[in-house]
Amino acid sequence: MPSPERPIAARTRHTAGFTLVEIMVVVVMISLLAALAVPTMQRIQRKARSAAIANDFRVFASAFQSYAHTNGSWPAEAAAGVVPPEMADILTAGAWGKVTPIGGTYNWDNTQLHQGGFRPKAAISVVRLPDTPVFDADQLRDIDTALDDGNLATGTFRLGSGNGPVFVIEE
Repeated sequence: MPSPERPIAARTRHTAGFTLVEIMVVVVMISLLAALAVPTMQRIQRKARSAAIANDFRVFASAFQSYAHTNGSWPAEAAAGVVPPEMADILTAGAWGKVTPIGGTYNWDNTQLHQGGFRPKAAISVVRLPDTPVFDADQLRDIDTALDDGNLATGTFRLGSGNGPVFVIEE
């Protein structure tokens, strides 16, 4: 005997699951969170690259200053990515010749003329490699803020030839 409350045809079957609208709401929420997270992640990565290259500049500058203090002069000019011969005992070719965190390679500048007419006695620059993108202006300002006065036209961290960064050790 059928149940007196409802006829058999009127009974409905409930299934567990999500509706299409609920799934779409979740997808939209995840998309919004991702849209907020991506710029933050890029900013964090840029700051990490800035800190890494600022540290490299400090370490390398200290090594060159130590050499100059001991020998009374700066090492001779060398090609980009090549450790000056006088520094071979102090700097490893792997550390100096690696691609920098911002692209390009380190270069020892001994009285090299840079754009803007400045010619430091001793400086470390970054030379852009042919297959690396142009240096990011925001990245360079972050590095300048970490090392210097935040102005790429003055101080110890400046823009040099080809708009590449130059860390001046001695003017």
